[in-house]
Amino acid sequence: MTREAILQSSAKEKEEDRALRPQRMSEMVGQQDVYERLMIAVDAARKRNESLGHILFDGPPGLGKTTFALCIPRELGVSVQLASGPGLKAPKDLVPYLTNAVDRSVLFIDEIHRIPRAVEEYLYTAMEDFRIDLVLGEGINARTHNLWLKPFTLIGATTRAGMLSGPLRDRFPIREHLSFYSVEELTEIVQRNARKLEVKIEAKAAREIAARSRSTPRIANNQLRWVRDYADSRADGEITLAVARAALEMAGVDDLGLGRQDRSYLATIVRVFGGGPAGLDAIAHTMNLEPDTLEDEVEPFLLRTELVVRTPRGRVVTAKTYQHLNIQPGQGAAGELQRKLF
Repeated sequence: MTREAILQSSAKEKEEDRALRPQRMSEMVGQQDVYERLMIAVDAARKRNESLGHILFDGPPGLGKTTFALCIPRELGVSVQLASGPGLKAPKDLVPYLTNAVDRSVLFIDEIHRIPRAVEEYLYTAMEDFRIDLVLGEGINARTHNLWLKPFTLIGATTRAGMLSGPLRDRFPIREHLSFYSVEELTEIVQRNARKLEVKIEAKAAREIAARSRSTPRIANNQLRWVRDYADSRADGEITLAVARAALEMAGVDDLGLGRQDRSYLATIVRVFGGGPAGLDAIAHTMNLEPDTLEDEVEPFLLRTELVVRTPRGRVVTAKTYQHLNIQPGQGAAGELQRKLF
């Protein structure tokens, strides 16, 4: 594939991703309580002709924090600036965003928990007083200049709200936690996005994709794209229940949403450690993976679905794991277990 073709493919994927995102809050499925509270705040700000209060969204990845953040400026009819926490390494990196903010505009900072403490403290006066202090010159000739800002709204998104300092969290009058989606809500999302992608999909197939999406819209959209590709290549382009199941099985996604690495993790605990308890480092070394990979990518879903529990002595699989993998406690022979799992 040529460089031009790769760039065109990447641009198409980004365009599709934007197309699948809701453009207005009314188009969003799920998070109904969050939607209603935000619309009250938006409506009140419009009636008072004031800037909206600062908003902090927190929750696991893929639940719609960025989507909410981008829909709010459209509801207010104002401009938005986009920034990323890791990119703001010093206060000087934040100054252009603050000085370019127009009246009642929105500044969105993704992964806000990753901004350094110096940048965080620089935000305090900007958020409360709409003012920043600029130091001009150096040494004994240095002087401080107070620069007043246009009233703006800061929207922060984080997957780790606990890493934010208390003073910064307290400066967000509106704080919303996004929860996981139901299968019914994800089914509606899959059906809507299938229409946007101009692909025919059966209702049962949409529900099958939703049920294997770990209660997360981003995963549902990714799996919808894969099933669409499979249908175009191996079927007549229509996503039936049989096509959806075949595509997801080829991708290694089982009926609970577990992937190959998830099942390998469970298999390691059962086969090598007799079901646990087992330390994270021991499991990671056995699987030839980094402990951070297991802790950040694999364990959250297994813990949430009660397939694994954390104890003071290590990780232990539950009875639900044996039932899902269709094995009996004590069956640890590597060959038989691998045959059942894979």
